[in-house]
Amino acid sequence: MKPIADRVIIKPAPADEKTKGGIIIPDTAKEKPQRGEIIAVGPGKDGNLMTVQVGDIVLYGKYSGQEINLDGNDYLIMREDDVLCII
Repeated sequence: MKPIADRVIIKPAPADEKTKGGIIIPDTAKEKPQRGEIIAVGPGKDGNLMTVQVGDIVLYGKYSGQEINLDGNDYLIMREDDVLCII
């Protein structure tokens, strides 16, 4: 996959299976992860270079991006503006 313009493809981090106290969290109660790894970066838009790079671990908004499933893996496609910070 190669994103266009100012879009990035992110592989979300897996949701926590247990709390710190050891309680197992059921699938219905798991929160969507807000952290992930940049898998691919578009070329940028209107001559602006992209700030993020492939391999960066980033935080993004809870409901940001478009979810896709390719070859059994989940990914998010979003604009670079939806990325909040690089960890």
